[in-house]
Amino acid sequence: MRMSELSRLSGVPVATIKYYLREGLLPAGRQLSATQAEYDEQHLRRLRLIRALIGVRGLSVSTTRELLGALSEYTGDTHRLLGLALGAIRLTEDTEQDVPELADVEALVTELDWNVHKAAPARATLAETLASLRTLGVPLDRHTLLPYARLAERTAVLDLDQLQGIEDPLEAAERALLLTVLLEPALMALRRMAQENESARRHAEAGD
Repeated sequence: MRMSELSRLSGVPVATIKYYLREGLLPAGRQLSATQAEYDEQHLRRLRLIRALIGVRGLSVSTTRELLGALSEYTGDTHRLLGLALGAIRLTEDTEQDVPELADVEALVTELDWNVHKAAPARATLAETLASLRTLGVPLDRHTLLPYARLAERTAVLDLDQLQGIEDPLEAAERALLLTVLLEPALMALRRMAQENESARRHAEAGD
């Protein structure tokens, strides 16, 4: 396909595609002449992934280029590829944080028997959240978090079920990224609606 067709199918403007080509995010097409090149389905899939990484995950062009380079090393390792695309795995190992609540997170992961990398950013996020809650006088321990974690397990099963049947690793990474990032506001909205419903069930009936 020509660049105009690539633009139409991907929804990315021609000028932006040319920019991605110059920046090395998108590989060059097969040269037909001095001014014309041909692109294929792999270009389309990679372009859609680039759009998701920059437009949905909010990564910079330089970080996206670095991440795409890492992804290319793990096209045969779906677990690693999805972890990189979703930000569950860091590109570089950060210095380990000294947050006391990390011990609570480790205990929770152990109790759940989850396979989560020691350097997973989510570990630090959870520890920092626990620390903030305790500072505000709302201490939570792993026993309180355990039923929430079980709900997250079931959500993860639903998430990964959406990727079944997708054989191309770039397409799988794009789909996982879109489902994870774009569905999060919907999941939060459903939680708020469920809270309202439960509150009505418990309190509205009691007040009648």
